[in-house]
Amino acid sequence: MKKLKYYLSNGLLAYLPSSFFRYSANKLLSQQNQYDGEYLRERVDYYNKHSASFDLTEQDLTQVKNFKKTGGSAYYYDLLKVIKCFPRHAAFKYVNGDVIDVPLEPSFLKSRPIGGDNANSVLLKLNAVRHYFFVESDKSYLEKKDMIVWRGTGFRPNRRILLSSHYHNPRCNVGRVDTQDKDPEQLSYVTPSMSISEQLEYKFILSLEGMDVATNLKWIMSSNSLCFTPKLRYETWFMEGKLKAGVHFVEVKDDFSDLDEKMDYYLAHPEKAQAIIENAHQWVEQFKDQKRERLISLMVANKYFTHAKTTKVT
Repeated sequence: MKKLKYYLSNGLLAYLPSSFFRYSANKLLSQQNQYDGEYLRERVDYYNKHSASFDLTEQDLTQVKNFKKTGGSAYYYDLLKVIKCFPRHAAFKYVNGDVIDVPLEPSFLKSRPIGGDNANSVLLKLNAVRHYFFVESDKSYLEKKDMIVWRGTGFRPNRRILLSSHYHNPRCNVGRVDTQDKDPEQLSYVTPSMSISEQLEYKFILSLEGMDVATNLKWIMSSNSLCFTPKLRYETWFMEGKLKAGVHFVEVKDDFSDLDEKMDYYLAHPEKAQAIIENAHQWVEQFKDQKRERLISLMVANKYFTHAKTTKVT
């Protein structure tokens, strides 16, 4: 229902006049003084790290007036809602999909590596309909099962390690929901899928990165379950790179060898588990102000277009 509503409401975006977008954007940008200026600048500078002019070569360069759908519809609509607010001749670069590499030139995209020089990866809130679901109603942490749960596809090495080591662990309800594998052992781990509400019956929910970030990280952190995850390597608009282990989530080893140990600790110290859950809730809360989120997106793009210079390919 959420996705249907999203696509129905965004389907006509490409046909609306640019003047409508620019008027609404300028109106919103003029209201920056209604918000904490330092907070706005901090987030804008985190998403767009360029503070001086940069060059964009003509290769793969797109002008606002020529921007057309080249990837998934959600990526297209979410980017269109931002860039159409700027002059038709303004030029930019973008990368669709789950991005794990830093482009050679500053580009709009959904995800980037947390470590290293990632300045050319300019983050916008893309494919939001898939990634930004938050739990609104949930039972308390203490009422939940003393176990950990995970469901997903088994195409990534980290997921295969989890299944090989903990599928038969009676304290873990983990399984893969796909059958796309030639390994008979891995196919033996195929289990029925679980709804989010069913997973919320567990005190601990495992979040595993896939092609880039883990889709379930955001809704887990909005719930009353404790998020377990290996070290985070990629980030999006959610600013995963700013999340701290032991503060917003519980970090486990990449081979999951400490899974039982970490469960034992937080079962013995429920007050510490609930403190992490509350910190996670506070982090999630900042992304619920839709008007402010829209404003920050426009400020990120405005900073990009202000600094961008076009050069010819030699």
